[in-house]
Amino acid sequence: MLIFCRKDLSGAERKAILEEARRAGFLAQEVGSHRISLFGEGDVSPLLAMPGVERVAPRPEKAGLAEREEGAAPRTSPVTAGGISVGEGFVVIAGPCAVEGRSRLLELAHAVKEAGADLLRGGAYKPRTSPYSFRGLGREGLEMLAQAREETGLPVVTEALETRDVALVAEFTDVLQIGTRNMMSYPLLTEAGRCGKPVLLKRGMCATLTEWLWAAEYLLVEGAPGVILCERGIRTFSSSLRNTLDLSAVPAMQERTDLPVIVDPSHGTGWAPMVPAMARAAAAAGAHGVMLEIHDDPDRALSDGKQAVLPVDLEGLVRTVREIAALVRVADETREA
Repeated sequence: MLIFCRKDLSGAERKAILEEARRAGFLAQEVGSHRISLFGEGDVSPLLAMPGVERVAPRPEKAGLAEREEGAAPRTSPVTAGGISVGEGFVVIAGPCAVEGRSRLLELAHAVKEAGADLLRGGAYKPRTSPYSFRGLGREGLEMLAQAREETGLPVVTEALETRDVALVAEFTDVLQIGTRNMMSYPLLTEAGRCGKPVLLKRGMCATLTEWLWAAEYLLVEGAPGVILCERGIRTFSSSLRNTLDLSAVPAMQERTDLPVIVDPSHGTGWAPMVPAMARAAAAAGAHGVMLEIHDDPDRALSDGKQAVLPVDLEGLVRTVREIAALVRVADETREA
């Protein structure tokens, strides 16, 4: 069973409900700020009469905050990030895989701005397969991202890897990212949901769409002001590219959720020559945006240089994907009419 409490539930009221639930024979566990999950057998009638309790219902079998109600009309709930609305129009997030230094980041940030992109990405904390690989500049990198935002006006997206880093990352970022390796790190999701910033949630490399939605539920139940879903490729039997970019996930998720869905063709392919084609395909599939990695010297990049688009090529790509997205939007509106 699940107790639904008032959203302005006080600490004293929450404590009283928990104590009463235990007296009634339940094992009680808090879920977010205003829900309590009940386990075992007991009598719910005393709970229904308590101040702060709105109702008691069965625990949901699907991600009720992240997943659209059955029969509800499809719509998108935009997520506002640094003044940019993700889910309205087509957004482009671009920047280096990792923050490598102040001058390089600022140069790339200005290139992102001049190309017409909407948000700046850059990793201050990097999850790497090898412990000997470059793993980011940490707080110093976050400070550089903040400077880049100040100079360009671009909102910043960057990743948090551990629960202990969430508050610090949230201090410097406009959108906190949860990467593919951490999509199922439930303590991290819980902490990220509480940080007060929108969260960009990348699909786990081996995750089903349902598992992805449940990960979003962890964020939303903790109060995240918005969640952006990012398809970034999954592991399959194919070894021709770094990952298999599952573009079918875009319309499939749009059938199930109101959350914005964007695509990362850089990680989805792992190979720069393929990125423009898959970015165009993402726009044609109806995605709400793309996330692109760029670098001015990919051969010397400290992280994922093989998938980085050159800054000189970014403006044309941004223009093309927006043109495709606009055509798709017109076609959809015409069909609906």
